[in-house]
Amino acid sequence: MSVDQGSFRAALLDPERPVPGGLRDGAGRPAGRRFAVYRNNVAVSLTDALETGFPVVARLLGPTNFRSVAGAYLRQYPPRSPMMMTYGADFPGFLQGFEPLAHLGYLSDVAALEYALRESYHAADAGPIAPDALAAIPSDALAETRLTLAPALRLLRSRWPVHDIWAYNTYKDRPKPRTVAQDVLVTRPDYDPAPHLLPPGGAAFIDALQSGRPLGAAVEAATQAQADFDPAPVLTLLLTERAIVSLS
Repeated sequence: MSVDQGSFRAALLDPERPVPGGLRDGAGRPAGRRFAVYRNNVAVSLTDALETGFPVVARLLGPTNFRSVAGAYLRQYPPRSPMMMTYGADFPGFLQGFEPLAHLGYLSDVAALEYALRESYHAADAGPIAPDALAAIPSDALAETRLTLAPALRLLRSRWPVHDIWAYNTYKDRPKPRTVAQDVLVTRPDYDPAPHLLPPGGAAFIDALQSGRPLGAAVEAATQAQADFDPAPVLTLLLTERAIVSLS
């Protein structure tokens, strides 16, 4: 007797479902007990992978609550790839729509930041421009200059103090999160990605650059978001983090 693959998969991810009928071991004996062990191992492995990928979310929820949330997530979003580095891509969106956690509105953005750090880590390498390349451009050509940013760069815009929450739960002796909206830029100059808090208008500036707009248009977009925006600190951050890979 063959086992329906859809039923097998559904039962594998949901402990409330009965063991699929027709399961046999190598000797032809009923394999319900072995399936139960296998199902538990799969759930534990996926939960562990989720906790490893989202340590701050796990800390914010606590072990018991996190395991419960992870169980609901893995039933709704089973792995789509054998590469576990991609598991959890849907976790921020899942948290945003998960009714029991609706009172923790910041949680999905924290998860998005953690996944952005992982994406940055696995992104392609790209060599940066020379440190003085931008300064060498004539001032009358600067506004029309386009900056190509590194593939590892990630931008997160949030209405929550997402950088403060992440830092407070990652490092010792960090101040408690402020009650302000925060935008974050993730860079990876070498092998370790790092989040950086952007000044007001900085996210609009980076977004414009990533969209292929020249430097002058990017500054204009930023000043629409923040009238007194100064591009110098953000450009310095991009240069320091070796996040500009070409100029045109």
